[in-house]
Amino acid sequence: MAINILKAANLKRAKDWRVIIYSKPGVGKTTAVKYMPGKTLVLDLDDSSRVLAGQPKIDVIKFDRVHPEEFWIDFLKQAKELTAGYDNLVVDNVTSFERDWFVEKGRKSKNGISNEIQDYGQWTNYFARIMTSIYMLNNVNILTTAWETQQQITTDEGQTFNQYAPAIRDSVRDGLLGLADVVGRMVVNPKTGGRGVILQGSDGIYAKNRLDNRTLVSIEDLFKFGSDKRDIPTPPVPDEPGEQDPSKSGDGSQSGADS
Repeated sequence: MAINILKAANLKRAKDWRVIIYSKPGVGKTTAVKYMPGKTLVLDLDDSSRVLAGQPKIDVIKFDRVHPEEFWIDFLKQAKELTAGYDNLVVDNVTSFERDWFVEKGRKSKNGISNEIQDYGQWTNYFARIMTSIYMLNNVNILTTAWETQQQITTDEGQTFNQYAPAIRDSVRDGLLGLADVVGRMVVNPKTGGRGVILQGSDGIYAKNRLDNRTLVSIEDLFKFGSDKRDIPTPPVPDEPGEQDPSKSGDGSQSGADS
């Protein structure tokens, strides 16, 4: 097998990017898809694609939530052909997919309800194979969405704090976030209704942006990668349950900010 060497000068940051946005339900992650330039294929994992009704450049594949494993086998076999002719692929959302997978495994267990110990180890490998296969697709941008949760982080000094992050099991979260170019937490200004995405990590928020210098951006401008600006102004979001003021998002030095 021949090994190719690429000149870094010829690499393009704003092409074939991998982005993850997460938030609590109902903030507008699926609606944000309409701001993606070009033609988009949405893999609807949670039946939320109705909000995209009437969008002429968006097509949808409905996920089989009752038979998730069979669906993924067929999708991955056909992924290259299915995504041909599209600029973007959206995986919406992986939190819902994870829950459906465990529900289906529980149905197949001995008592028909509870998950068995081996299910958790199987999930780690299963999810990694699926997302790695998707992220290996060429000539297409990929947006992945998830709900949010708070994970407990312990520093080297022994201090602990809660950090917002995508709501998927710990065993697969770091691997998925490491594959992405951009991870952002989507928030809403309760006074104006304006939506923005925090792209700079802190103790309280997992986020990173290795495509440009923006640390905070309105949802309408999120996919305009390559900006030379440090920030694009977005209305501030106050500290409230489930929402953090972006001005307090820190210096981006949290674990994984540059991975």
